[in-house]
Amino acid sequence: MAKVYYDFHLHSCLSPCGDNDMTPANIAGMAFINGLNAIALTDHNTVRNCTSLKKAAEQYGITVLYGMELTTDEEVHTVCLFPNEVSAVKWEKYVYSKLQKIKNNPDIFGHQYIMNETDGILGEEENLLINATNISFEDVFDPVFDLGGIAYPAHVDKNSNSLISNLGFVPPESRFSIAEVHDLSKLEELTKTHTYFEKCKILSSSDAHYLQDINEAKNYLEIDNPTPEGIIEYLRSL
Repeated sequence: MAKVYYDFHLHSCLSPCGDNDMTPANIAGMAFINGLNAIALTDHNTVRNCTSLKKAAEQYGITVLYGMELTTDEEVHTVCLFPNEVSAVKWEKYVYSKLQKIKNNPDIFGHQYIMNETDGILGEEENLLINATNISFEDVFDPVFDLGGIAYPAHVDKNSNSLISNLGFVPPESRFSIAEVHDLSKLEELTKTHTYFEKCKILSSSDAHYLQDINEAKNYLEIDNPTPEGIIEYLRSL
């Protein structure tokens, strides 16, 4: 069984709030320096820099999951992870069709660069990716699972764009088995107030928008098969 040090919530320069230094090659290099074995790129409502990060990380032997931080209709941020490009792109096409189309203003939100594995700029997304989609929180989980992925609420302990901050409670019909907590010191208090999280597997990732915020090797999973497919299979079984 392998001990896999992870950070499953990273933003590249394609996210409007992501620093321009968050390029595929830079992210892969920093993950290696920090001792990580597995990472996921979770840009807002898109997966278009994931393949470039996967290629950039190959030289370091780092496993890359295709990911997205979806903004639901309620503006609840939700992490969606996939084992491969095919399933991730299918999900992205659906999400993009539901995205509220408002043109990005780079002077306010920054550029949204699509890049290759050597950090060459391939293009720029014109629509603001951080906008909400017309997908409700409760309608995320089954479609992602049907595509071979896994979804769970992001940074539930944060004061903005989280399940708790935006809804104030965990919907009683919820069936998610994983939750992301940004600051693990808040977990005990969080579970006292929202007992649903007591039965969840808790992941803690950085939500890094800057290179210096990428996690060091501190959080890990013990997995028999530390490939993208194996990690997703493990998460789906929880």
